[in-house]
Formats: sequence, structure tokens, C-alpha cells
Amino acid sequence: MTTSRKRTPALLVAALAASLLAGCDALDSADVDDSTPDGRATSPLKNTDGTAPGLAPLTGDADLAAARKLIDGLAVKGRGPRTGYDRDEFGYAWMDTADGVPLARNGCDTRNDLLKRDGQEIEFRSGSDCVIVSMTLHDPYTGKDIAWKKQRATAVQIDHLVPLSYSWQLGAARWNESKRERLANDPLNLLPVDGPTNSGKGDSGPASWLPPNRGIRCAYVVRFAQVALKYEMPVTAPDKEMMLRQCGEIRRER
Repeated sequence: MTTSRKRTPALLVAALAASLLAGCDALDSADVDDSTPDGRATSPLKNTDGTAPGLAPLTGDADLAAARKLIDGLAVKGRGPRTGYDRDEFGYAWMDTADGVPLARNGCDTRNDLLKRDGQEIEFRSGSDCVIVSMTLHDPYTGKDIAWKKQRATAVQIDHLVPLSYSWQLGAARWNESKRERLANDPLNLLPVDGPTNSGKGDSGPASWLPPNRGIRCAYVVRFAQVALKYEMPVTAPDKEMMLRQCGEIRRER
């Protein structure tokens, strides 16, 4: 800002102090990278079938209100026992034959479909238009870019936003096989992310685990809610409470 008047020393000191305080506030609010590459991150409110890439932050008043309304519609129930749970109860991993979900029966397994959906600078194995051997991924959970190669496959994992074990304890134990296969291979429930970060999630719900990137947390719980609603699955009371908190007005006061 310019001015034609000279400032007194006292005013200059006050202005400098205010500037330093503002700088500290800016640093505090920027401790997590909320940026996302253009075209590679989509609002969950605009991606209801899961076929668009990434996970964009939700910040506007209208989006936050829509998010809370969506979460409010979730039924609540306590977790049942994990007895009988096995990954194979949801079909073999990354099957292309889970009818009733997008991208099924396209000749490419679910994992590679998801890498193709969210990756950039993709390189396919020679002679294949399916098997990806290298790419760059913007990881929404950490806010970082990952240069991925197939030789280090676990550096990127496909996260089930609603973990399969969680779903088992909230009703999937009584579903038929076809419905469980859909949940395990539904793009709406799947997100390529940083492998070590995802490994720390386990079968946690939002009350126990949220992405380190604070800016993405409301979008994450909205996607979690979308999956639960689609499959008519309840969540625990603590999970629902935490989900609402992530999309409350407090989200703008990081």
C-alpha cells in the first residue's frame, strides 16, 4: 500500500508488529498442502459414481452444508464382531467381473483401472493398454506427488475408503456375495494413495483415522458417507459425529 504521508516511528512499529502476526497466522494455516493438480482432483459432491479422478477439498458454505446434510442421512449402529471375516468373502482381489459397478468387465483389473483414473504421465507395459508400469500420482492423503514405478508397487496402495473389515462388522457379513464384490471393486470406494499412510489406517472408521492432509478431511468423510449410503450400511455413532465435525464451520478455522 502507498501513501503520501510519512509514518511516525510508533506507527511503523505497530505496522511491523501487525505484519509479523499476520505472517505467523499464514504459516499456521499453511502447515498442510491443500493444493491439487488441475483436472486431477474432483469434488466428491460432483463425483457420485467414483469415475472422476482424485479428491478435491470442500470449502464453500454451500458445499459444507450439502456435506453435513449427506452425513446426517447416515444410520447409526455399533460394530458387530469380526468373526468370520476374510478378504476372500469379497471376491478375489481386483476382479474385473464385479457386475453392477463402473469399469467392470472392461478387460482391465480394478487396480489398474484406478491407477489409470487418477494417475498422470502414465506409462503402460509394452503391448498393453491396461497394465501400468509407471506414473505420477497426487496423493490426497498427504498432499504430495508420488513418482511411482511397478517395481515398488506398494508405494501406492488402493484404499477402500470404507474398509472391508469395517463393512463386515456393520452388516456386510449378512450380504450376498455379489453385493460384497461390488463394494470391494466400486470406484466410489477406491482411491490410490500413499502406501505407508494407507497401511496405518487399517480397518478404522473416521473417529479413529483421518488423512494427515487436513484440507481433504471433509471430502474424505463425504466420500465415506456416499459409499455407506449407496450400500445401505450404517456407521458407528462416534464415526458419524467425527464426520459432521470435519464438515462443520470449524473447518475454516485451521
